[in-house]
Amino acid sequence: MEEKYKSGFAALIGRPNVGKSTLMNCLIGQKIAITSKKPQTTRNRIQTVYTSKEGQIVFVDTPGIHKAKNKLGDYMVHVAEKSFQDVDVILWLVEPTDYIGAGERHIIEQLKKVSTPIILVINKIDTVKKEQLLGYIDVYRKELDFAEVVPVSALKADNTQVLIEQILKYLPYGEAFYDEDTITDQPTRQIVAELIREKVLRNVDEEIPHGVAVTIEAMKYDKKLVEIDATIICERDSHKGIIIGKGGSMLKKIGTLARPEIEDLLEKHVNLRLWVKVKKGWRDSDLLIKNFGYDSKEQ
Repeated sequence: MEEKYKSGFAALIGRPNVGKSTLMNCLIGQKIAITSKKPQTTRNRIQTVYTSKEGQIVFVDTPGIHKAKNKLGDYMVHVAEKSFQDVDVILWLVEPTDYIGAGERHIIEQLKKVSTPIILVINKIDTVKKEQLLGYIDVYRKELDFAEVVPVSALKADNTQVLIEQILKYLPYGEAFYDEDTITDQPTRQIVAELIREKVLRNVDEEIPHGVAVTIEAMKYDKKLVEIDATIICERDSHKGIIIGKGGSMLKKIGTLARPEIEDLLEKHVNLRLWVKVKKGWRDSDLLIKNFGYDSKEQ
């Protein structure tokens, strides 16, 4: 690699549902973080890796910063705010608007405490007229001194290469942290579980997703086939009925939608078996939160 090679860490922060996971998936060119229209989709800090001949960016995708309502929420906020530390640059994703709400105000107060360069990334520019952008940028510039401001559309991959170039400007010179074939530090089981949870998020009623977790009970590899047993955890018996659906229709739909993406990930045919279990109040249980893969001590 060249002597002027750069490598470092970039944290993606923002309110829930501003498009952090969509942007990260777009930048690295592969789906690692799940996405949905429901807020608080990402629960763990996910590291993904972008590598080019100019440098390597390790993206840290975080849960959206929000007001916590239970121990799982506390954990998610802790993970997000901890990500401000030990990174070389912070990417703050916002939507194109001239209104700064309470959620953004809270993030602004957190960002005022850090000396790390902050790049304001205005996402979803495909939803507004170009002439409106300058006004939106001006509103945010009055709040913080940004190193850069980059408007993008993560959905349409507009201006994302410019964002890569701006991030590299603020990374130190040094060797790559990961080999060029690495795209994430997430265990395969975790990605598979999240792909299944995404299908639940996208297909069941509004009140259910926040209380859903997915655990992988077994993954058995054969030459051409992977046998996967997974359990969808919910908090109420009524939720279990909805996730299963009439005659098992919803559970079948979730499996049918998840299977092709898991097969793309594993590059093998997959036999996916799903079960649903009720664990009442699991989001307020330290033990169950840890058992389901959300352990703040590991972050």
